Amino acid sequence: MKWKKYTILTTTQAEDFISSMLADLGIFGVQIEDNLPLSAEDKEKLYIDILPQLPPDEGKASVSFYLDAKQQQEMLLAKVKEELDSLRTFVDIGTAEISETETEDKDWINNWKQYFKSFVIEDILIKPTWEQMPQIENCRCVIEIDPGTSFGTGKHETTQLCIRQLCKYLKPEDRVLDVGCGSGILSLVSAKLGAGSVTGTDIDPMCKEAAEENWKVNGLPMERATFYHGNLIDDPSFQEQVGGAYDIVVANILADIIIPLTPVIPKRLKKGGIYITSGIIDFKEQSVRQALLEAGFEILEVCRQGEWVSISART
Repeated sequence: MKWKKYTILTTTQAEDFISSMLADLGIFGVQIEDNLPLSAEDKEKLYIDILPQLPPDEGKASVSFYLDAKQQQEMLLAKVKEELDSLRTFVDIGTAEISETETEDKDWINNWKQYFKSFVIEDILIKPTWEQMPQIENCRCVIEIDPGTSFGTGKHETTQLCIRQLCKYLKPEDRVLDVGCGSGILSLVSAKLGAGSVTGTDIDPMCKEAAEENWKVNGLPMERATFYHGNLIDDPSFQEQVGGAYDIVVANILADIIIPLTPVIPKRLKKGGIYITSGIIDFKEQSVRQALLEAGFEILEVCRQGEWVSISART
């Protein structure tokens, strides 16, 4: 099978923003190339013994993504260009010129798996399904995950922020709504922490399939989970289908989605329910805070990891 490869010429400063933007549009399998030196933490994550010798970093980067013939490439590319123009208002994205090449399917979509290794967040062990169980003691629970083409291995700062907040606020038998569930990683964490039931939603139909498969891989009964494909922001019939009276709503998305989503959330929560948001780049924090306050939430705490922010609030 042949794929179209699109490469955006940009800056190292903007590469994470562009990657997140592409994921938000449902474009996965992103490849980043730059000359930034690997840190000691990167070396540990990637199990690299000898750091590569790279040319001097000039602040340039390329972000590549792949589309197949089944995807509406012209519409997606138009949306990518529109979002790049939006990014330009707050970060230097360079020329953002997009080049196009064609490539054969050589299992590129699975090559990233060599970099996804088992790790522990709080006392939860998260491991890829294809890796043997590591010898790690004192873990409360184990979660096996295969993201496939869906977003979410648990390693990203935004996901880790959510996991820590779930560990803090989730109580046994809570009902949890995971908005933008991706691979289902936060739904799985919720279930393993004792949630009575979990509902996950995502605008990408592939995420529904991935989340259900990961749920089964972890030996969890399907009667405790429901995963939907739909848009909770502006679809009243879907809002009704998802329902309300949840104890916790967790949304690990981007700030520009959290802001219009937030007015919908109070009707999904019980009185006193907890709303955990993440995926918020630091300079968008105030905008999300304002949206929460306007929707009637009480802000409980703000947590940070790197340049990312998580805000937990209560109805």
